[in-house]
Amino acid sequence: GFLEDGILVQDVNRTRRRYLGSWTFPWDVMAVLPTELLCLLPGLPRVPGVPAARANRCLRVPRLFEAFDRCETRTGWPNAFRMAKLMLYLLLGIHWHACLYFALSAHLGLGVDPWVCPSFTRLLRRYLHSFYFSTLVLATVGDTPAPQREEEFLFATTGFLLAVLGFATITGNISTVIVNLSAADAAFYPDAGPVRQYLRARGVGGRLAGRVVRWHQHLRAQRKLPAEREVLRHLPRGLQAEVAASVHLAALRRVGLFRSWEHGVLRQLVLRLRPQVFGPGEFVCRRGDVGREMYFIREGHLAVVAEDGVTQLAVLGEGLYFGEISLINIKGNTAGNRRTANILSIGYSDLFCLGKEDLAEVLTEFPSARAAMEAKGRELLLRMGKLDTGAEAAAMAAEAEAERRLQGLEVALEGLQTRAARLLAQLEASALRMALRVQHLEGRL
Repeated sequence: GFLEDGILVQDVNRTRRRYLGSWTFPWDVMAVLPTELLCLLPGLPRVPGVPAARANRCLRVPRLFEAFDRCETRTGWPNAFRMAKLMLYLLLGIHWHACLYFALSAHLGLGVDPWVCPSFTRLLRRYLHSFYFSTLVLATVGDTPAPQREEEFLFATTGFLLAVLGFATITGNISTVIVNLSAADAAFYPDAGPVRQYLRARGVGGRLAGRVVRWHQHLRAQRKLPAEREVLRHLPRGLQAEVAASVHLAALRRVGLFRSWEHGVLRQLVLRLRPQVFGPGEFVCRRGDVGREMYFIREGHLAVVAEDGVTQLAVLGEGLYFGEISLINIKGNTAGNRRTANILSIGYSDLFCLGKEDLAEVLTEFPSARAAMEAKGRELLLRMGKLDTGAEAAAMAAEAEAERRLQGLEVALEGLQTRAARLLAQLEASALRMALRVQHLEGRL
């Protein structure tokens, strides 16, 4: 098949017409011609399988490279494929060098001196000796017999030069593979090295550095990816939603608030959520802090602790959420936009974080979710004694009064609009009568 506007075309007739009109078709035809039959012509060597007679097969090399590129693009282990391809090139280079060495030995005479290939009776033994000799030359080991003739000196010198070039190529390819591995790893996981160097430069003790290292180790061991937005930022928004939904939608549906929401709504919501991982003994939020985001528990357990930081008042588990009280406007809330509890991570906790602006957009689009959050927040505030019922009643009365006045203004505005429309109609009628009268007077004159 071939790509047309990014879509794979698999129609046989269209593929055939495209292939026959491309430059690869004549090359492929020349590559499969049975040129080894030319050895049967009179005056040519009667040796079957002469390598030079099959040189047209090398015309398939561009197609081989194309196949390698496609396989490297589609495979899930591109670096392993590159290493295998590099080893294939290495073995193929040694094989060709061994063939040239044997051809030169046969031209000079097998076994005439210690440098050429001995005259073994078995063909396999000749090939193994040639391959071993070429491996020593191309590996620049140097444990080879000294050349005796000019042809041998030239061949050995050329082999050493090719070995230097080959080693440089191999070293460059291996370095590229290692760099790619490091780059791919850094794209998903943050590097703990700069943080450790910063702590060491500031003279901070090793305990905090150990916590940083353990946090990074947990991310890699549990395959947590905190840098998801950076990885997906080049994709279009629709495809970002598809990828993020396929990864997080199952966990998002375990949150009680989202169980009744539609699939399309959750796909848009998942783009606003930011994964965060908190370590053991780490405070997610403290009482009195200004609230800027709320959290949904994906995995792990968190404790609501007292002011001493030890006494556990409650334990929050998977599927629960917290932090919404300081973000939504609950009437009578004496805490305002401050946190009302200390939340401590018991172990490693995987949370979804939703910012204040994103939460406001979600609650504007889904009033039912806002009502559910306000009801839960009011219950918690009553339990903690931070809900002023008098202020709540006054706020509700003020809101009702404002709504009544707004309705009155809307009624008055509608009346004014009606009167303005009537006046405009009367003005248009007067202008029409005036124009007709002027036209009548002009006719009489």
